[in-house]
Amino acid sequence: KQNKKRQRRTFTAWCNSHLRKAGTQIENIEEDFRDGLKLMLLLEVISGERLAKPERGKMKVHKISNVNKALDFIASKGVKLVSIGAEEIVDGNAKMTLGMIWTIILRFAIQDISVEETSAKEGLLLWCQRKTAPYKNVNIQNFHIRKTGGAVVSRRRLGEGGPKLHASNFIFFCRQDDPMTNLNTAFDVAEKYLDIPKMLDAEDIISTLRPDEKAVMTYVSCYYHAFSGKQKAETAANRICKVLALLEWIRRTIPWLENRVPENTMQAMQQKLEDFRDYRRLHKPPKVQEKCQLEINFNTLQTKLRLSNRPAFMPSEGQMVSDINNAWGNLEGAEKGYEEWLLNEIRRLERLDHLAEKFRQKAAIHEGWTEGKEEMLQRKDYETASLSEIKALLKKHEAFESDLAAHQDRVEQIVAIAQELNELDYYDSPNVNSRSQRICDQWDSLGALTKQRSEALQRTEKLLETIDQLYLEFAKRAAPFNNWMEGAMEDLQDSFIVHTIEEIQGLSTAHEQFKATLPEADKERQAILGIHNEIAKIMQTYHVNMSGINPYTTINPQEINAKWDKVRQLVPQRDQALIEEHARQQNNERLRRQFASQANVIGPWIQTKMEEIGYISMELHGTLEDQLAHLRQYEKSIVNYMPKIEQLEGDHQLIQAALIFDNKHTNYTMEHIRVGWEQLLTTIARTINEIENQILTRDAKGISQEQLNEFRASFNHFDRDHTGTMGPEEFKACLISLGFDIANDAQGESEFARIMSIVDPNRMGVVTFQAFIDFMSRETADTDTADQVMASFKVLAGDKNYILADELRRELPPDQAEYCIARMAPYTGPDGVPGALDYMSFSTALYGESDL
Repeated sequence: KQNKKRQRRTFTAWCNSHLRKAGTQIENIEEDFRDGLKLMLLLEVISGERLAKPERGKMKVHKISNVNKALDFIASKGVKLVSIGAEEIVDGNAKMTLGMIWTIILRFAIQDISVEETSAKEGLLLWCQRKTAPYKNVNIQNFHIRKTGGAVVSRRRLGEGGPKLHASNFIFFCRQDDPMTNLNTAFDVAEKYLDIPKMLDAEDIISTLRPDEKAVMTYVSCYYHAFSGKQKAETAANRICKVLALLEWIRRTIPWLENRVPENTMQAMQQKLEDFRDYRRLHKPPKVQEKCQLEINFNTLQTKLRLSNRPAFMPSEGQMVSDINNAWGNLEGAEKGYEEWLLNEIRRLERLDHLAEKFRQKAAIHEGWTEGKEEMLQRKDYETASLSEIKALLKKHEAFESDLAAHQDRVEQIVAIAQELNELDYYDSPNVNSRSQRICDQWDSLGALTKQRSEALQRTEKLLETIDQLYLEFAKRAAPFNNWMEGAMEDLQDSFIVHTIEEIQGLSTAHEQFKATLPEADKERQAILGIHNEIAKIMQTYHVNMSGINPYTTINPQEINAKWDKVRQLVPQRDQALIEEHARQQNNERLRRQFASQANVIGPWIQTKMEEIGYISMELHGTLEDQLAHLRQYEKSIVNYMPKIEQLEGDHQLIQAALIFDNKHTNYTMEHIRVGWEQLLTTIARTINEIENQILTRDAKGISQEQLNEFRASFNHFDRDHTGTMGPEEFKACLISLGFDIANDAQGESEFARIMSIVDPNRMGVVTFQAFIDFMSRETADTDTADQVMASFKVLAGDKNYILADELRRELPPDQAEYCIARMAPYTGPDGVPGALDYMSFSTALYGESDL
């Protein structure tokens, strides 16, 4: 149990060492991971990857979803989660939560530790053994058996550390004297210099023989990563320093290599120059070599003669060897002068040939370029071109002018070459001069033609732009005017349908307003045609050959004139049609007023008669015979009103013949009058029939006039819409008011259903007055017994065998209550109370009296 506590503390500290990078922490490892939010954040921090977006809801299903996302991420890293489920984590299961955190620590903090291809646990143990190997009294065998306290110290004394502590400066060692101090010192140094939070208590480790292996491995893995990270940082720093030093050396060396000249470069060049000179000395020109050989031969001959004791050669009289030498020298001088002349002449001829060839090449190129140019410049293609084509021709001509200007240098070069050939006395100078002159004349001609074509194109462009502007203006004004004329023709030919005099007057007013706009419209038409005439005048004056088709519209003057003539023809036709329709609407208005004057009298009369009949049928004064006589008088007066209905029918036929469909002078239509008249006749006949049936029912059932009036009063009270019928709910309320026991329970509902089957056998959902009378007459006859009277008194007494005076006064009208109190005998039964009255004997006596 103590080990679980230490494990919980270590795992919490380990989690917080990572969560603080995200600016948060946990307090309770079982509670704080239940919603899965901080668990997902922990995995993102230690893995450097993004997890799926968490659920922010507070319900358990949201928490389970977040924990499942975390567990799925752990599983994606190749970790098998055995018996660890999201619901256990959400429920705060400590064992499952610690197991899950240990799985995360193994995967992300311990699994990657491998020394000499050992497992993670063995690698971590081997790393500890190697780090503590140089120290005596240190023997680390595992992570759970305590022998002595261990401490992390520096090879230098504590407190003398430099600006940073390297991983190689720390070791594990064991001391036998004070394990508690050793452990506390190790934990303090790790927290201060390695940023490793305290995950274990020294006292807890010393006080147990077997510390929790998982907690110790978690804590030691933090040391491993701290040292490993610092070692990697030192290695990376050293590597970066070397690279920067190499770059600095290259930066200093490259300028020296670029600017340094080898010392032997000039000497080598001088040596080559000397070698070249020696070569020239050893390889003299042929004449010089022959002269030297002659001198050698002559000297050799003289030597041989001297050696043979022969006399020396003596030239002819007056000629000495020196004379020969002089003559030889003169010959060499003449030969040299002739050679120089030959060389100069050869150079001149070479120059002439070069210039002539150059002249021919440039002349041929120029003549090839000018071929067809005069014909092109003399074309009249702009006379039939459109504006866009003219602009294209202008751009093409501008390009030609640029090309012509570029060939100016070639023409000048050709002329200069011809002049130089003349100065060097070229043998074919006449042909060169003739060809050069032709080129110059052609060049002047091209320049003149270019200028003429440019002017013609620009002039034509201006004319076409003017015509284009006129075309555009024509199109802008012709389009709306054409639309106006088309709309006017549609309106003038539109067959109108009006039903009132106001509508035809509105059409006439609108037509008059339209006719008032015709003069302005005619001015606009003339202005549009004037634009077209101006275009034609320009084309005729400047001989512009164009198609004459407006590119901006398909509307032409002929079409405008034709439509205008059509509008002018339709105006008087419209006038006549409006006059005729106005006369027809006046006659229709007369018919409307004639019908309305009668309908406004007949309609209210019918309505009044209907109401009067209803009053008579519901009237409670007089006998049924009086009501029947009164209704028969109404029937006679209604039948006498028939001629007025027939007269109204005649007026209605005239309205129908005139196709009049509405009448603002009355709200009554003939259909309303017919329906009202038929209802009136039906109502008077039905009412008379009902009264006659009521008389028969009264006589057959023995119902008094007072009872009948009472039934009528009840029926009229609950027939709130005065339709002569009651719905189920209205009928139910009426029965309750009459004393029927149909409360809202199963028995009451069943009783009401039985009654409805009697009064509404056809299930129409309504109860007529006749059905109501029949039912009430039967019920009245059936309940006239002593047993029913006693049952009624028992209801008023609350199921007691006696009744009190207060109960009678509360339930019955005052006069009837006092009548009963005065005639009821005192109750003598054993359950009686003071003032109890015997309603049973009273009911029997009452039934006997009424039966008499």
